[in-house]
Amino acid sequence: MASDLSRRFAGPADLHLHSNHSDGTEAPAEVVRQAHAHGLRTIALTDHDRTTGWTEAGDAAAALGMTFLPGMELSAKHEWRSVHVLGYLFDADDAALGAETARIRGDRIGRAERIVRSIGRDYDLSWDDVLAQTTLDATVGRPHIADALVARGIVRDRTEAFDGILHPREGYYEPHYAPDPLTAVRLITGAGGVAVIAHPVTAGRDRMMPVSFLERLIDAGLGGFEIDHRENTAEGKRLLRDIAARHDLIVTGSSDYHGTGKPNRPGENTTDDDMVQRLIDRATGTAPRFP
Repeated sequence: MASDLSRRFAGPADLHLHSNHSDGTEAPAEVVRQAHAHGLRTIALTDHDRTTGWTEAGDAAAALGMTFLPGMELSAKHEWRSVHVLGYLFDADDAALGAETARIRGDRIGRAERIVRSIGRDYDLSWDDVLAQTTLDATVGRPHIADALVARGIVRDRTEAFDGILHPREGYYEPHYAPDPLTAVRLITGAGGVAVIAHPVTAGRDRMMPVSFLERLIDAGLGGFEIDHRENTAEGKRLLRDIAARHDLIVTGSSDYHGTGKPNRPGENTTDDDMVQRLIDRATGTAPRFP
């Protein structure tokens, strides 16, 4: 997709932001306005397992003179680990990827209902309370349950909800369907996109996918790692930079902004211009939207 047009973006760039179409708290246009107010000029909207916010975010970005990279954060699972695979500039109409995201979203709803039923046996919480915290197009998930717990006065904020009632040790946790990361990477690249593992090293080495498996992902077409992220450990960042250098991978930095749902702020980590350019040049699924 390399062309003169692909060089019309301007930094700084934040390639990981969420709207209320998944688990963010703001509409796509407001996410873009917040990003612009924080000095960003290139962004990607990466809602979980859906692309419904692309048009609104792209229109808002164009109106503000910003470049918009359509994206998504695809849920995956390796053994017991939750893995998120960021996909950029893929074809949103790709049948295989669309079928997989529909399956993930459908299972998330059933899982959320099961969690709420369990919590409701011990706390004053109902499914209607959770739905009141979502928009029509949102993928209902644990963040919305957390918001409902806050609205009911059971906890103070999302952090308390996830550290307490929604923590697996409390017994309310339910698993949900997600493909393995190899499948996720292949689906994104098969749709003409670029796959980047989101925040891969948020805890100790035992929580990180084994290096041997990362090598398999690279062989399957993985484009890079999101290294500059507030939750990645210093040791993990060093390891991933070494792997990225050896394989000439794309390295990104992002905020993982969720509005008021998390303390993350737009632009707290950014992606270098040359890495943004590599994403654009590598993708064949859809084009960025330029101002």
